[in-house]
Amino acid sequence: VYTTPPAKYDAEGLGGIINIITNKKLVDGYNGTLNLNNRYPGGPGLGTSFTVKQGKLGISGYGGASTYSNPETTLQNMRNTTGSNPTILDQHGVTGSDGKTGYFGADLSYEIDSLNLISGQLNMNGSSANSYTNLTSLLNGPKGSVGYDFLSATNSKSRGMDMALNYQMGFRNDKSKLFTFSYQHNHYTKDADIDLATINRADYNAPDYNQINKTSAAEHTVQADYVQTLKKWSVELGAKAIFRDNGSAFQYNSFDVTTGTFKPDPTLSNNYNSKQHIFAAYNSWQLNTKNVNVKAGLRVEQTVTDADFMSTASAVHQTYFNAIPSLAINWQLAGNSSINVGFSQRLKRPGINRLNPFIDRSNPNFQTAGNPNLTRVVVSDISAGYSISKKAKLNFSIFYDFGDNLDLLVSTYDSPTNTTFSTYKNVGKVTGLGNSINFSYPVTNNWNLSTNSTVMYFTLSGEADGVQRDINFFTVGIYLSTNYSFDHGWRLGGNLNINGRNPSGLQGSSNGQISTGLNMNKQLIKNKLSFSAAVSNPFTKYRHNITELSGNNFTQTTNNQTYFRSFTASLNYNFGKLKESVKKTKRGIRNDDN
Repeated sequence: VYTTPPAKYDAEGLGGIINIITNKKLVDGYNGTLNLNNRYPGGPGLGTSFTVKQGKLGISGYGGASTYSNPETTLQNMRNTTGSNPTILDQHGVTGSDGKTGYFGADLSYEIDSLNLISGQLNMNGSSANSYTNLTSLLNGPKGSVGYDFLSATNSKSRGMDMALNYQMGFRNDKSKLFTFSYQHNHYTKDADIDLATINRADYNAPDYNQINKTSAAEHTVQADYVQTLKKWSVELGAKAIFRDNGSAFQYNSFDVTTGTFKPDPTLSNNYNSKQHIFAAYNSWQLNTKNVNVKAGLRVEQTVTDADFMSTASAVHQTYFNAIPSLAINWQLAGNSSINVGFSQRLKRPGINRLNPFIDRSNPNFQTAGNPNLTRVVVSDISAGYSISKKAKLNFSIFYDFGDNLDLLVSTYDSPTNTTFSTYKNVGKVTGLGNSINFSYPVTNNWNLSTNSTVMYFTLSGEADGVQRDINFFTVGIYLSTNYSFDHGWRLGGNLNINGRNPSGLQGSSNGQISTGLNMNKQLIKNKLSFSAAVSNPFTKYRHNITELSGNNFTQTTNNQTYFRSFTASLNYNFGKLKESVKKTKRGIRNDDN
């Protein structure tokens, strides 16, 4: 087991080995599932999936829909500023939301012969959401008080689609050889309307306004992979090209009291388009011996990004090259145990949500925006681990991470407008030492215990709001779970999750939490009909998410209340008979770099 990702996947995210799909023989038949569920807070949902196989053709599909409603909860923003014009801002009120989602997907696989296979996928989804915030705002300063009540309403709709085509070719003279070619297209759009109205004004003269933001993201990917075994060596090589086109058109409309209508403000509106081209190639070699496995590889990437601000006739151009190595060594020991060491690097590129320069003004005193000047982030990881698998299973590892140019959220205070403005900047440098433990133990044939924990001490440094900052932080995450299987198809479980305090960029931190859960499952009809139910945090109705941060001449605290206690129930029905799954290509595309 390699915990260090090989060269093929190094630049594509923070996870381990991904996208390896099992290869099974085709068996005629069909099967499917039907699921009904409900959650509170939340709402009902319906889902179904099916697989049909006839001869060399296999078809799988799934679909579902759900609605949700989040009951009203409270929120509070507090900010104190110093300097020549010290102020105290207090905002408190309520917020709520509701929405609905739907999705559909289908996979098709056709085995041309024993060596050639083609497959395709199509997935579609859509959602709509409505949220509101009612706040009372009061700003006290040496020049007097400014107060108002405001209602902010946001309505959004999003749609997504992805499709893929894969071809896999084997070789009759060497079964270890495998070639795959894949194409994938993704497209995503989101339209959001934000309306803000103020009443009960006290020395507050800013007009009401609304904002319209239309975001789109499209992606085309072409990828080829080849694998082969040469005696004790396994070789992988491949190439990938990604073509991305992101855009945002946002408009700010200010209310004109003389005409009673909203009029566009060109100074606060813009059209943004970003094109990104990524060209990558990788090669890795793995040596397999009786007791030692070694895997080393290199991935090279060239990235070209061009961003245009059409409304202001300005542009951003970026070009960068990365060579990303990886190394993993595994020693097999006696007693079904092993030791592993590894080195890898991860590259993360900013996505449209962090690049989009649209300024969210849904709260006049706290505004956020993306930064189209962001560039990639590279983080290196050195790890060593020990694992043993007997009756009990244990995986123990230590790791050291380091990187710079991290894109962190930076907040500044503007005194003339009494506004905190937040955006992302490449300002962070991190070093950290951590430990991870995974342990499971079957107490009896019916009772199982498991725990996962991660502890890390790290230093985060960089410039924020004109000040050099160095933060030393200790984080901890512990997850405990247990399950017990009774006679007659009953199964009960429980879990405890502990998350410590976490940093919020260079300027603050957010509070930790302790959560609990209980769950049960009952087989009503063996392998056909089952019922499950769960409760999360039965003894705590609400959680307060508290974030504290500070900058040059200001400190602020946000306290958002959310429902912590929740109930879920689900009924699942299985039908049909299909002994083995539809055959799929062993390789495919997964872009996970932002």
